[in-house]
Amino acid sequence: MRGLLLTFLVLFIVLIDAGTAAPVHSVSNSPWADGGKARITSEKKISERVRDLTISSPAVGKSVPVRIILPKSWYARKNATFPVLYMLHGGDDDYTSWTRETDIEELSDQADFLIVMPDGGRHGYYSDWRIGTPLWETFHTAELVRLMESKYRANTTRAVAGLSMGGLGALNYAARHRGMFKYAAAMSSYVDLDEPAVRLALLLGADRDGIDIKDVWGDPHRDVANWRSHNPSAMPEAFRGTRVHLSVGSGRPGPSDLNRRLDTVIVGAVAERVLPESVEKFASSLRRSGVRTTTHFYDPGTHSWPYWQSELHRIWPTVSAVLDRRVVR
Repeated sequence: MRGLLLTFLVLFIVLIDAGTAAPVHSVSNSPWADGGKARITSEKKISERVRDLTISSPAVGKSVPVRIILPKSWYARKNATFPVLYMLHGGDDDYTSWTRETDIEELSDQADFLIVMPDGGRHGYYSDWRIGTPLWETFHTAELVRLMESKYRANTTRAVAGLSMGGLGALNYAARHRGMFKYAAAMSSYVDLDEPAVRLALLLGADRDGIDIKDVWGDPHRDVANWRSHNPSAMPEAFRGTRVHLSVGSGRPGPSDLNRRLDTVIVGAVAERVLPESVEKFASSLRRSGVRTTTHFYDPGTHSWPYWQSELHRIWPTVSAVLDRRVVR
């Protein structure tokens, strides 16, 4: 029994680690803030509207894959520019996750905006690492943005959505780059890095992955300012001007979990259950700060794709309203 509980604890820590992210360096201070010398080195056609790009990134220090879905009128309106939805994946996953696990391609069939799904590293933390590279924040908010504008007719109307690690990344990007995103959605994400349990999980999870957390954000005791400046709950005012959506499940398994492995269901249930209280507090602080905020607390709901697929459909009308009405014709 003790062995089983230890296994669940380790898996829980892994999942917590996948749900947190925070960059350290300000992009404005990065040598690649203007997009640098990042370039697209290859493009592969996956379907009529889906493309896989390979981008040589000085900020990350290697080539990074990015999947995009073209707007419905991409071919018909050759001189138009388009709004962009950036979609960030969770930990232990990659840039293919949204098209692999959801029906985003079919759902966006009538969408007249560009959808960009970049890789963020298996344990990249959506961060500019303190030691110099990788600089994931710079890649996503500077290099990639510039390339989408110069090569794929993107304009400056943007939204960002993510789940787990990607959800916290989406929140941090919106707060740290005020005015960059009109809308930010975070699904099943940790929102308060000051919580002791989250701090412990980050330290243990990073160690499990062979990462020194100090390389990412600095020492959690000596560099408190760095940690807090990347903590959404510590900077609710920074979200003014951005619509925010937060969603989380109760942790109670439901019908969507029936055909999944029992150990996976248990881990997902435990991981999700600790989220609602902090998300509710964060939502309240956002509203007190004048931020237009919506929430969805659902029951049942575990830390898993069936629920994120449903949540994608739930937010889609708002995403479309925020982006499609701003298309430059």
